Amino acid sequence: VLQPEKRINDKMASESISDCQDEKAALVEAGSEKDEGPEQQGSKQSDAKLTLYHWTQSFNSQKVRLAVAEKGFHCEEYDVSLPLSEHNEPWFMHLNPTGEVPVLVHKDNIICDPTQIMDYLEQNFNDEGSPKLIPEEGSTYYHRVQHYRELLDSLQMDAYTHGCILHPEITVDSHVPAYAATCIRTQIVNTQTELTNLAEQNPELKDAYLAKQRRLKSKLFDHDNMKYLKKLLDELENVMDQVETELQRRVEETPEGSQSWLCGEFFSMADVSLAVTLHRLKFLGLSRRYWGNGNRVNVETYYERVVERPAFRRVLGHVNNILISAVLPVAFRVARKNAPVILSTTLVISVLGGAAYLAFLYMKKRLILFS
Repeated sequence: VLQPEKRINDKMASESISDCQDEKAALVEAGSEKDEGPEQQGSKQSDAKLTLYHWTQSFNSQKVRLAVAEKGFHCEEYDVSLPLSEHNEPWFMHLNPTGEVPVLVHKDNIICDPTQIMDYLEQNFNDEGSPKLIPEEGSTYYHRVQHYRELLDSLQMDAYTHGCILHPEITVDSHVPAYAATCIRTQIVNTQTELTNLAEQNPELKDAYLAKQRRLKSKLFDHDNMKYLKKLLDELENVMDQVETELQRRVEETPEGSQSWLCGEFFSMADVSLAVTLHRLKFLGLSRRYWGNGNRVNVETYYERVVERPAFRRVLGHVNNILISAVLPVAFRVARKNAPVILSTTLVISVLGGAAYLAFLYMKKRLILFS
């Protein structure tokens, strides 16, 4: 597994005003070209043979996919279905022994950490027309972007997600179906048994399967602990305060008629982390606590703007629609695997699609959906 060096400097270096202005102008100019459409920009990367293994509902997968879309890369994507336990299958465990998505494969390089994937893409694909999401190392903007990347990426998003599903009483206007709490408990128990069986069936992966089983047990214990969850949610208040203050600085320093993002007048990797984080909090039913009802107005305004970006709408526009983004792909995958010989797979999928559409019409009356 390739482990690109992660070079982070927590100190905010000071530079001359003229250098900052030159750098900002370069970043804004590079970022402005993305509005023409990532498809055109990514044509130069079509021969790079990038393959991304991901799952639509995976938070880390969403960050990587949004970064790819913002940079305009052409990337072959393989949807590793977590509901079908494809991430536990031997072929994927050989690819990533932790059994987690996302995984990027480029030539002989296999990268399994989402931050390292995004850094790898930024460092190795900088053709003209592809916007830079990380400023030049050593600059003021670089340190600012890295500071907020580290801050946001340190959040325990797995704990927020599982905790809010297991304890819906702490959420408001959640997009998680009411039955999810029971389903996730059952799925975890089934997965533990499955991992034990897979360890016996695949001796060469036994250590990897048993290690994953131990991590799963630990997560369930922590994420079902209300005291632990409330502590994390309180700590998130401090992070959101920092983001609100930084966004206010952008408002004060940005000329009237111009738009700015978290770290400047350019969209950066820090914005990728913030956009996906806010979207997940909205999905979980935590938005009213952290930026609703006039609380943290800069964060609220930021979220309203970021969801309108073309790359965001393409990658995350329908992710919070559980039926479309999760249930239907799994149904189609099952149909392809198990369709009777006497019926064509196409016919089975068509029937399932029609039935799913009728189910969608029924379910959308009971679920709060947003684009």
